Amino acid sequence: MLNVLRLRVPRSSSSRLNPTVGVSAVIAVCVLLASTLSAQLPPLSPAHLNPAIEKLASGKPIYGVLTQDISRENARALGRRDTDFVFIDMEHSPFNMDGISSFVAAMNDKAYTVKKGAQPRSALFVRMPPYASENAAWVVKQALDIGVMGFVFNTVETKEAAENAVKSMRYPPWKAFPNTQKGPVGIRGWSPGGAVWAWGIDTEEYRRRADLWPLNPDGDLMAIMIIETPLGIKNVDAIAQVPGVTVLSAAAGGDLSSSYGVPGNAPEIEVARQAILQACLKHNVACWITPTGKADQDRRLKEGWKLLRTPDGLPLP
Repeated sequence: MLNVLRLRVPRSSSSRLNPTVGVSAVIAVCVLLASTLSAQLPPLSPAHLNPAIEKLASGKPIYGVLTQDISRENARALGRRDTDFVFIDMEHSPFNMDGISSFVAAMNDKAYTVKKGAQPRSALFVRMPPYASENAAWVVKQALDIGVMGFVFNTVETKEAAENAVKSMRYPPWKAFPNTQKGPVGIRGWSPGGAVWAWGIDTEEYRRRADLWPLNPDGDLMAIMIIETPLGIKNVDAIAQVPGVTVLSAAAGGDLSSSYGVPGNAPEIEVARQAILQACLKHNVACWITPTGKADQDRRLKEGWKLLRTPDGLPLP
């Protein structure tokens, strides 16, 4: 148990005339208490349930697959594929929350759980129809409460949009968990029953893990921002600096080239991709791209891209 620290501010004329003396002392005590609480938290085991974060934290690239098929059969097939992440694209397919809920349930492979515990084989990400500028926090809340581990935000163009996206994925700060007390303040409502069931952990462990990595080293959630317009490229450095942003994505480049009004192989599209990459490298944010083949995959890995989407979710041979 922590001893109660009693703060005494001298009753001198100078302290009465300068109220910041007392405020500074209170802040110092709060920082001390937060660091003490952090030191008392037992380490999580495993350190990450999100297998994509586990690899990224060790400096390894990760591979994933996109699907618009949220059938039970496809979920079972992907649940046994040895890929790092599965990306459900619901921006360009029917919006179906019940379908995602069933997909999450069907991806849980009990045979794998027996071997590995609660950590799934693949992290599940989802992208939904609203643009980041719509600030549709309710769809983020629905997806996270179902149990996904990453949310992909469309067409992020400004620092403010990225901050709102981060807030939508975070719970308000929790006093016992100092890592939740830095960065944009979360607004996610508390009702984690579905996510707790899907993750296979208890409520308090979920509370500790349900935050954004790497802002929170204990976090197992990923905020993924797609940069796909000239305005997004213009502001990409500011977007990358927003605490809580996990990944910047150049995606496959379809919307990027469309927004520039040129084909995907036009020189300015590669310039835009490189701007995204440089912002990632500068601010220690993971970068996502879809390679066009084995040679392009090898090139992108050398450049420093860390997330690669491939046709089957595995490295291209």
